[in-house]
Amino acid sequence: MKQSIYLETSVVGAYLDNGEPFRRDLTIRWWEHEMSEYHAVISPLVVRELERVPEPHRTGYLKLVEPLARVELTDEATILAEGYIARGIFHRKYIGDAMHVAVASFHKIDYLVTWNFGHLANVRRQARIRLFNTTAGFFVPQIVTPEFLVSELTEKSDR
Repeated sequence: MKQSIYLETSVVGAYLDNGEPFRRDLTIRWWEHEMSEYHAVISPLVVRELERVPEPHRTGYLKLVEPLARVELTDEATILAEGYIARGIFHRKYIGDAMHVAVASFHKIDYLVTWNFGHLANVRRQARIRLFNTTAGFFVPQIVTPEFLVSELTEKSDR
């Protein structure tokens, strides 16, 4: 059975980001050659965030995610995200980031994949999320960048 991944909006954004060529190229390579080894999902929150991106990128982003499976935004995930805010794990203005973690946690997604180092791929915040989720009885997804999911076989073929 494939491991599951939740693609947070920044990963989709990196695919067309000409301002950061390393991130873009790694994301494209991973997306096109390795993402298929996982059961990739997004939530309606990702779609809503992409719909707010101005053209010309909005259409491209929405086409990228069109074939991906969707998981629901649930009341339980909303309550979990509110718990993160109440405990100071996330500031209220980053409720979207809290919701991404909560959705991945509620749906027991193995990896939350992000390029958001400030609010998600941050070891201190991840430790607080792990403690909170464990105490509350929720699954703890691993929060990683696409770099961490690049397979050994790909690395060997690059040499």
